[in-house]
Amino acid sequence: MNSLTGRVAIVTGASSGIGRATAKLFAAEGASVVVAARGRPGLDGVVEEIEAAGGQALAVAGDVRDEALARALVDSARERFGGLDIAVNNAGSLGEMAPVAELSTAGWREAIDTNLTGAYFGAKHQVPAMVARGGGSLIFISTFVGTTVGFPGMSAYAASKAGVIGLAKVIAAEYGAQGVRANAVLPGGTDTPMGREVINSPEMRAFVENMHALKRLAAPEEIANSILHLASDAASFITGTAFFVDGGVSICRT
Repeated sequence: MNSLTGRVAIVTGASSGIGRATAKLFAAEGASVVVAARGRPGLDGVVEEIEAAGGQALAVAGDVRDEALARALVDSARERFGGLDIAVNNAGSLGEMAPVAELSTAGWREAIDTNLTGAYFGAKHQVPAMVARGGGSLIFISTFVGTTVGFPGMSAYAASKAGVIGLAKVIAAEYGAQGVRANAVLPGGTDTPMGREVINSPEMRAFVENMHALKRLAAPEEIANSILHLASDAASFITGTAFFVDGGVSICRT
């Protein structure tokens, strides 16, 4: 039996990168998956791949900055698949990249609204649905940026993703007695479309790879495997953690 058989999951930011890899892995492990992103064509492609492999998936397009999307995702999970057990709040934006003194208010708000407020909107609607099922697993995708390394020009992104860790810890404390677990995953450098916006030259890639103890970037599927662990019963006593999946970037000084 696959590890998520009978479970229902939401994955945001599912049209590419870590979200796409996670949605496909969850479906392969037996979950019914509601996938979300802003772009419908990319989402439809993920659903087609999942269904072609024998899985079940439903696409709901929208922007995580709109609370109506969070509500629609939970409603869709309940109406199509019967409830909600797992949510991966992964959708993210780099926002504007500039030194703090030059960062526009609009650029700051884009990152905060997408990465942090979007995660809050998701959790606000996901938690009650999980409580109604007797528990569940919330997973928030954070980053090593701003926690382990202060990358110049990335203050809005770093602050928003650091906030996600605090959100996960409080949810873990508030709802643990009702069977809801909440954790933040902190990937290291990962070869995704968003990652390539920062790692945009061979020299930059070599520099970032060398920051890691493993001296390479992660594939999105490697991060997805760790997300699967937190979603599954194998992680039944793990909650409130900042879960580093970072190739050793947090301990590397060579």
